[in-house]
Amino acid sequence: MAFPGYRLLRNWRLWLVLALSGGAVSAQAPGAGVSADDALSRLMAGNERYVRSKQQHPDESSTRRKELETGQHPFAVILGCADSRVSPELLFDQGLGDLFVIRVAGNIVDDAVLGSIEYAVEHLGTKLIVVLGHEKCGAVSAAVEGGEALGHLKALVAAIQPSVAATAGSPGDKIHNCVIANARRVAQQIRESQPMLKEYVDRKSLKVVAADYALDSGKVTLLN
Repeated sequence: MAFPGYRLLRNWRLWLVLALSGGAVSAQAPGAGVSADDALSRLMAGNERYVRSKQQHPDESSTRRKELETGQHPFAVILGCADSRVSPELLFDQGLGDLFVIRVAGNIVDDAVLGSIEYAVEHLGTKLIVVLGHEKCGAVSAAVEGGEALGHLKALVAAIQPSVAATAGSPGDKIHNCVIANARRVAQQIRESQPMLKEYVDRKSLKVVAADYALDSGKVTLLN
């Protein structure tokens, strides 16, 4: 259940977004018409094209740019790592306006990331969130290997530490085990985020999935 007055707060926030965007966010966003399952199928079909080097490179034309001048209606949110080798629009073979992409080292969540996701879900009508981990993640490697992290890297390492602890006794590649556990844990954090995202998940109007990207093959594997 939302906290008292939350509906009023959501309405106030919507008016603020409309004012700041010049009314570009419409009440009936096309993104709202794409179900979570259809969005996931579209992503995985795009990744299959990418793996086979059969990309279509959709939505990159001047016509598409013109269409997007009045607003954006992405069909999926991708929370991915900032790693330069893992670009969601490329590996899912999507174009301008298709994906709402948030990238941070280790694909972790904080208030800024959750707020960005909430914006996409509430105001843009997006029904699918994919948390995308990847092989040989530098942030995860730093957390697994331990030692003193300098500067703001401490915050990244600290956010991944619960996944390090959860996989400490698991056989196999310690770093990749942690990558998978971290993607799953972050997906669960998003599902349980209150007051907004959990409400959407509980109503079954939002799906959150975790995935793992292979650097060599380019393949995305769903984890749940």
